[in-house]
Amino acid sequence: MMICKMQHLIKHGLILAGICLLGWMPAMAQNRGDSTSVIHILHADTLNNITRDSVQLARFIGNAAFRQGNTTIYCDSAFKNSLTNQLDAYGHVHINQADSVQVYGDYLHYEGNTKMASLKGNARLTDGKVTITGPELQYDMNARIGTYTRGGKLVNGQSVLTSREGFYYADTKDVYFKYDVLLVDPQYTLTTDTLLYNTDTKIATMVAPTTINDGKTVMYTTSGYYNTETGYGNFGNRPTIEDSTATITADNIETDKATSFSYATGNMVYRDTAQKMSLLANYGKVNQAARTVLATQHPLLILERDKDTLYMAADTMFSGVYREDTLTAPPIRTGMESLRADSVATDSLQTIIPPADSLQTSSLPADSLRADSLPHPTLPPGTLRPDTTALTDTLPARKAPPRDSIMAPRPLQPDSGLVLQDSIPQDSIQTTPKDTTERRYILAYHHVRIFSDSLQGVADSVYYSSRDSIFRFYREPVLWANDTQLTGDTIFLHTKNQQADKLVLQPNALIVNEAEKGKPFYNQIKGNIITGYFAGSALDWMHVDGNAESVYYVRDDEGGYISVNKSLSAAIDIHFQGGELNKVVFIKDPEGTMYPFTQRPKDQMQLENFSWQIERRPKSKYELMGTVNNE
Repeated sequence: MMICKMQHLIKHGLILAGICLLGWMPAMAQNRGDSTSVIHILHADTLNNITRDSVQLARFIGNAAFRQGNTTIYCDSAFKNSLTNQLDAYGHVHINQADSVQVYGDYLHYEGNTKMASLKGNARLTDGKVTITGPELQYDMNARIGTYTRGGKLVNGQSVLTSREGFYYADTKDVYFKYDVLLVDPQYTLTTDTLLYNTDTKIATMVAPTTINDGKTVMYTTSGYYNTETGYGNFGNRPTIEDSTATITADNIETDKATSFSYATGNMVYRDTAQKMSLLANYGKVNQAARTVLATQHPLLILERDKDTLYMAADTMFSGVYREDTLTAPPIRTGMESLRADSVATDSLQTIIPPADSLQTSSLPADSLRADSLPHPTLPPGTLRPDTTALTDTLPARKAPPRDSIMAPRPLQPDSGLVLQDSIPQDSIQTTPKDTTERRYILAYHHVRIFSDSLQGVADSVYYSSRDSIFRFYREPVLWANDTQLTGDTIFLHTKNQQADKLVLQPNALIVNEAEKGKPFYNQIKGNIITGYFAGSALDWMHVDGNAESVYYVRDDEGGYISVNKSLSAAIDIHFQGGELNKVVFIKDPEGTMYPFTQRPKDQMQLENFSWQIERRPKSKYELMGTVNNE
């Protein structure tokens, strides 16, 4: 019995040796000097020779294993053509290349001379960190490149990429995806047609139109790169970032999800769709979490209106939104004392000004403004600065109601039948729905110019709040409505339904109107406070309160000058018609002198602080637009 077993083993050993010798000798003859091209047989349960299509093949059945250089191939069964140095493997195919890359499949065709492996059926390639799957895979063992051309998927941690074609470079860890590329991650989704992705750095490089959606913002770009792990991206060729209320477009945008900041360079357009506001500049810094934007290098603000869009240019602009805890209505303060810091209650500061921390930003490029040195409007002495106190709007003093008309609350009587507030069931109390409308404010610093069809102006600095729809002009402001020039230490422009509604000039308010174009004849009215009212888009009438003075040229029906009236009064009403000065009404104890036109004292024809500044008036919106791209 023992002798029979020995004979059986010797028989199979001789067969195996003969097959190996037959396979090895042609390969040696074909690949002299290149032993790494030889496919060596390591193991098989059953070995035999067969002839197929006049080609002699070695057939290996059961736990077959082969080796070529540092690569080992395992399978259930295989056919080996020693003449062409090819291997066809079936069932549980596994390729191990130097313990670094593992390739799997149901079927393998392997070219031993070129070291090209083609796998079908549950094909899979992995390097221990990245796994690529597809119905078919090709793996070049010389170049260490894995390829799929009939659809595939790459899994890298929690990131899953799918495409119709993919090329994986094992040495550099780069993957090149083509056609219908989709990258899905718990934090974002990326779609494109062509993408380069590094599985080590997790950086995606865009070379085609790409969309990145993180659930809150959507980024559109055609070039650049995005670190899918940290959320930092640098995009070129006019990318766009948008969220529920705003969009950013520029020649180049850097964005950092960790800090919520985006940096836009070159022809930036920031658009708040809810407020119908656009901010153009050559540089912008946007905090998408706090919803703030800082614009430098020739910023231009556009506030869209149904009939009269407003344009505003300045050296620097900053815009933000009020926090929910700052949306209480600001107190109404009247009279001159409302502009003094000591007249503002401390507890009201947070309700009027933008939050101080909204102005804190990180450093900007060297050629742009640093946020920690953001300039504040230079205001007249005794007025408030927007970073520390309130920028209050001031109105003419209003009369208080008679004392006898003020009803004091009556004390509750035990038998009155009324119920105290805390005894009422909470679910029965009707409350006003909370206003969730976002309120935005705008700060414009230095060399501010505005233009609309109905109003033009200049100032050193401007503050605007959509909460009360008031523009506040500081330091030598000048406004023009039709042919009327309006000046004052501070000007407040109230808007309503997106149109100018009311104008307040104080103190040292002055109105100047050319009596005749091109000639030094000026109608002038000055006072402590001047309040103007608009009808449509034109000035309708104005009220001068306190130390009202006027110089008014009187004409006859044919337009010739008759006289000049110089007067002093407690108050004056001025009426306009068709944008032109029509009538002046003196109120309460007027006194003055009417000079014949030819006998007027020319040295007294200008009121104190008179200044005609028509050369500063913006002529068109294109004049403001031209500053955006001019360095």
